[in-house]
Amino acid sequence: MKKLILLTLSFLCLSSGNLFPQDSLRNPPGRLLIGITPTPPFVKKEAGNLSGLSISSWELVNEELERDYEFKVYPSLTDLLQAVEDHEVDFSINPITVTDLRMKKIDFSQPYFISYTGIAQKQGSKTWTYLTNLFSWNFISAILILIGVIFIFGLLVWLFERKANKEEFGEGTRGIFQGFWWSAVTMTTVGYGDKSPKTLGGRIIGFIWMFMAIIMISSLTAGIASSLTVQNINDEITSIQDLNRFDVATVEHSSAQELLDQYNIQSQKVVNEQEGIQRLLNNETSLFVYDQPILRYEIDRINAGDELEVIQRSLKRDYYSYSFPKGSPLVEIINPVLVGTLKTMEWNQLIQEYK
Repeated sequence: MKKLILLTLSFLCLSSGNLFPQDSLRNPPGRLLIGITPTPPFVKKEAGNLSGLSISSWELVNEELERDYEFKVYPSLTDLLQAVEDHEVDFSINPITVTDLRMKKIDFSQPYFISYTGIAQKQGSKTWTYLTNLFSWNFISAILILIGVIFIFGLLVWLFERKANKEEFGEGTRGIFQGFWWSAVTMTTVGYGDKSPKTLGGRIIGFIWMFMAIIMISSLTAGIASSLTVQNINDEITSIQDLNRFDVATVEHSSAQELLDQYNIQSQKVVNEQEGIQRLLNNETSLFVYDQPILRYEIDRINAGDELEVIQRSLKRDYYSYSFPKGSPLVEIINPVLVGTLKTMEWNQLIQEYK
């Protein structure tokens, strides 16, 4: 009889465990330990207080989960990723980019922010760059071509006018110079009126030159403006392979480093974005490759906008997600709540603040 009762109780216990696995999954015991590392503007630590877009996103998620939690701060991204991989923390809310290499070591949630891998550079002296472009071969060749065309039309008018209009277009070298002067004045539409063709052939040349000059002066103006425009590295980078021509720095173990390594681009490794920006300011590197919103925030934070800039071209699109130890049951718990959070007005308002 006792054996029968024990067997019955054992069966009921096993049955209850099989019947309610999701309840135990959705309510795991203990306080959550969340790993973070300062990554403004997503994770900011000021006067001991934590804030930022990633912190706010977790607070919105936890409004539904209602879990006790605490943050554990790590000094670098490398340390944080290792802690997640080693199960030292339950998960991380830092803006971690989803990559193929990382997915082999850790799990990810639904992406909560779309970013881009960008390039920061130090702005050069605009005066020096202007003067360099002014005396560049492109600019000088454009001027020489213009002078050549002016001379040709001036010579043609002089050939028709040199005998019939000796008062305004004399003979010899002096007459050729007067034809050049007329051609230049006509092209620029100054219209001094001191010289004008009198013969039919001269007037036909003048008529053709007037219309051609309108087209030429418009094209030339655009060309000269382009030549004199202050250029920067942005104009020299058309593909990621072009980075091989520069000294490049990036944050160690970041998705930017994975991208550079994928294309065999040598780079200096720094601990965080602050060190990378400082290397740019100290002329220790030409380019700093990292996440665009983080680059822009750090440059604005230290008021370095006059010295540094993030170039317009981006290298790739990034998706920020929460990161979890491999096989963590928390992924299934947090993911649906996070997806719902991304559809709320509160989240949309937060996103607008960080754009």
